[in-house]
Amino acid sequence: MSPSTLLNLLGFLNLLLAGAMVFPLLVNWIYGEPHGRAFLFSIALTALSGLVMFLLFKRSPRDLTFRDGIAIVSFGWISAIFFGALPYLFTGTFGSLVDVFFEAASGFTTTGSTVMTDIQKNSHGVLFWRALTQWLGGMGIILLSLAILPFLGVGGMQLYKAEVPGPAADRLRPKISQTARILWEVYLLISGIEVLVLLAGGMNLFDAICHTFTTMATGGFSPKNESIEFYRSPFIEYAVTIFMFVAGANFSLHYLALRGNPKVLWQDPEFRFYAGVTFVSTGLITFNLWSHLPGNLLESFRLALFQVVSIQTTTGYTTTDFEKWPVFSQYLLLALMFIGGCAGSTGGSIKCVRIYVLIKQGARELYRLVHPHAVAPVKLGRKAVSQETLNGIMSLFFLYIGIFLGCSLAFSLLGADFLTSVSAVATALGNVGPGLGAVGPAGHFAYLPVASKWILIACMLFGRLEIYTLLILLFPEFWRK
Repeated sequence: MSPSTLLNLLGFLNLLLAGAMVFPLLVNWIYGEPHGRAFLFSIALTALSGLVMFLLFKRSPRDLTFRDGIAIVSFGWISAIFFGALPYLFTGTFGSLVDVFFEAASGFTTTGSTVMTDIQKNSHGVLFWRALTQWLGGMGIILLSLAILPFLGVGGMQLYKAEVPGPAADRLRPKISQTARILWEVYLLISGIEVLVLLAGGMNLFDAICHTFTTMATGGFSPKNESIEFYRSPFIEYAVTIFMFVAGANFSLHYLALRGNPKVLWQDPEFRFYAGVTFVSTGLITFNLWSHLPGNLLESFRLALFQVVSIQTTTGYTTTDFEKWPVFSQYLLLALMFIGGCAGSTGGSIKCVRIYVLIKQGARELYRLVHPHAVAPVKLGRKAVSQETLNGIMSLFFLYIGIFLGCSLAFSLLGADFLTSVSAVATALGNVGPGLGAVGPAGHFAYLPVASKWILIACMLFGRLEIYTLLILLFPEFWRK
């Protein structure tokens, strides 16, 4: 691994981040708010650090190894969180350092858990930056850089493998930079459409942009204390539901559909599984709500659909306090936190394709107990899943559950009750947002002990980088020549 290459590209990422900070600065000036100097300091420090690293190590090797890719992605995200926290620090948004890093980590990892106790009292510039961090983190700051790195003479395949979630990274074009550019173009196009739809639904421009950023990133940061419930608008609820569902699907499929082949969505086995889980879960919760709570069937359906899509796609918006729902509905939502969206989406958690393959693997083992000599490969559509891929999926699942159990135990050791411990870690590791118990949809994470917040920050990073990318840094073998 080349330390000079790592520092050179981290400098480049910092320059991109400093450029992104210009937008909340402009919003701050438009609304005449007093945080202009704070954003200028943030931009200056981020840009200066980036420029020094970029120029000082500009003669570093350009051919990236696997270790270079892992290190750049891991430290790139950590660096983004560190420097992305500067606007919160200099504006005095939070009273403690851990809260500054918690909000930044929750933003860039698109988790959506917040330590803001009164969101609407914050300036427009801070709220815009909060939403923008999620939009950048959704498609991925590394993926954005991949569209630009070829101009610097840097190969990006190792970065792409380390950054893009899923058992296998889709390549829409022979060159990785072209694939990255296409994915960002689709991301921009759908984001633009959502802004127009939300404006048509009655949102003002600022709210429409912020909600678009956090919907397409499946992040869930809202500039309103009540999240989407604030608008009391079925139109907005259904519109946001549709865009959350779109963001939870594979963006490579969206590109192919936009190219004139919409059937590709339903032909994809993972998308069918994703849609099926959404449909069945919505139906179960609809009838559970209808039979236990006041209200008609249509209202129960609307509430169930929105919350199922929000939790499964790991967005985390709310339109009601689902802790008041029947226990069955709450635990079904908790289960959806472990499934997540599709590979290649902006959604988090384990991912539908892995759950689907694990189910098929379990069915195959049962079949082989009855027919021990039968050859029964696990198939994803018409393609057989290789044993190497199966091993990778089972290993990631084991590590995911292991980290979940270990962090839940540590969380409970710090004084949290069982439901709070389990749901807080599940929502952080799955990059979901709200949990149950003391961190439910009507609450926040501000009251948690400092150590608990650091545990959740680590879980957010592990979840966003899909365990392996960050965990491998802890092995001494990784650093040996």
